[in-house]
Amino acid sequence: MDIKEIKEYLGADWQAVQDSMKNVLNSDISLLNSTNASILSNSGKQLRPLLALMMARACSGMPASEATVRYAAAGELLHNATLLHDDVADESEQRRGKPTIYSLMGPSVSVLVGDYWLVKAMDLILGESESDTAVIKIFSKTLSDLAEGEMLQLQKAQKGDTDEQDYLRIIYNKTASLFEAVCVSAAVSVNASPEYVKAAKDYAVALGLAFQIKDDILDYAGTESVGKPLGVDILEQKMTMPLLGALVNAGAEEDARVRALVKDIVGHPEHRDEIVAFVKSNGGMEYASGRLDFYVQEAVDALSVLPKSYERELLEKLAHFTAKRDK
Repeated sequence: MDIKEIKEYLGADWQAVQDSMKNVLNSDISLLNSTNASILSNSGKQLRPLLALMMARACSGMPASEATVRYAAAGELLHNATLLHDDVADESEQRRGKPTIYSLMGPSVSVLVGDYWLVKAMDLILGESESDTAVIKIFSKTLSDLAEGEMLQLQKAQKGDTDEQDYLRIIYNKTASLFEAVCVSAAVSVNASPEYVKAAKDYAVALGLAFQIKDDILDYAGTESVGKPLGVDILEQKMTMPLLGALVNAGAEEDARVRALVKDIVGHPEHRDEIVAFVKSNGGMEYASGRLDFYVQEAVDALSVLPKSYERELLEKLAHFTAKRDK
């Protein structure tokens, strides 16, 4: 699937999102402008605004509205704000193969710039459309979800008692919730029917869960394209779907032994190789792949109530692409 071709297909709508982000971030402080420009130049696929524009078109059959563009741009700003904050929390030196603002300018700057992007995202949402009030509540819920997800993940890491329901809640809060916000706000922006709004919500949540499960599978695959070494999640005491699947297959005694290794990983990073080997020898990768396929199919099925269109077809392809991507 060629993301660049989709952006070209979206044409003026896509350019409007880019212009909206640049304009709202503009400041008379040159250091802030150059920092913002650096972040925008290393912005990745910009999947969330892509989803928003395609969902709005799939629901309406029309080009994006002015409100759709604002909400799509806001979703991308919010996403990057969370990454700037995450880089400080994780002490990340690189993101997408480039040095982070944290590594170049320090934690205070990364937090401040993240706050700036967050406020500008809210500025974009608050325009003159009737849907703005509803959408600010949608994004507000997402911010709450993100904070709760981080704290639940920390709590579970300390206790070492994560189960699959805990994991799904964490990745909903940290990843799927923002997918949901951009897709639902896009549907709302074109006055979609309640049935279509629900389809947008169901699609986005399933896609977000699938997206994160795939990321967690790639962490155990350790491919060069992922841009990080093998087993980073384990070193951070994160129990993700591959490990949880292997534990299901292993039995109670082995479950307790491996969980103890994860709890002690900070003081004994050498346990990582043993845990990774355990996951691969006990069917953890296959288990996670099965759950990935389940959520991809849920995402595709959710779109069935929408009218047939090229945009709906692209959304379906994007769901399948999530399962096949290698980075």
